[in-house]
Amino acid sequence: MTTHSHHDNVEKQFGSQANAYLTSAVHASGRDLQRLKARLADFPEAHLLDLGCGAGHASFVAAGEVTQVTAYDLSSQMLAVVVQAARDKGLNNVSTRQGYAESLPFDAASFDVVISRYSAHHWHDVGQALREVKRVLKPGGTLIIMDVMSPGHPVRDIWLQTVEALRDTSHVRNYSSGEWLALAAEAGLAVDNLITDRLPLNFASWVERMRTPAALCEAIRLYQESASAEVKTWFALQEDGSFTSDTIMFEAHKAR
Repeated sequence: MTTHSHHDNVEKQFGSQANAYLTSAVHASGRDLQRLKARLADFPEAHLLDLGCGAGHASFVAAGEVTQVTAYDLSSQMLAVVVQAARDKGLNNVSTRQGYAESLPFDAASFDVVISRYSAHHWHDVGQALREVKRVLKPGGTLIIMDVMSPGHPVRDIWLQTVEALRDTSHVRNYSSGEWLALAAEAGLAVDNLITDRLPLNFASWVERMRTPAALCEAIRLYQESASAEVKTWFALQEDGSFTSDTIMFEAHKAR
């Protein structure tokens, strides 16, 4: 699959679901947003880029702490939702820009902070995206990534990637903490701290948000039923298909 065909698939998958993501409880709240708000309080003068902003929840948190936010996403429909929601919230320091994570239309050293939340697992080439992040960050600038995380162990990893791909055909990969450390280092970014957490996911709303076809929902449920005891325990798999994923939040910086 070429980069452009993958990007087309991502935009197709998410454009029509833009409003569902704005009202999604998983995306609109969470301990990671609380941590993000607290951390961004240290950057009151910052120009911040929200990479893969989705419906804008991280952008809105950031807008209350920094000087300027650029909400960036592949989906024009997501960006339209961000514009309207920012207006409704009275946030005058949020602008939008459309494009790919792997090719940022910004000058070098344009941003003090780059953040990304629940987006990186859709990127066609995470390594290239992180190299672009390094390019657009100012010397000493900060990157904060938040995403669902692979548990790392092959048995648990393949189970997670499979249910994610069945639910959402634009899914590429959830990366483990070790993979993230390696990707950041290869891009020339130094990781400063890393936090992992757990995120409960209600099955019905999880598949409804992506409008997963009924046949694929059934396939996920059959796959869940066939899971080993190890997998069912790790993901706290429930009778209704709900489960709990691992999440990661890490901060890195561009060396001066």
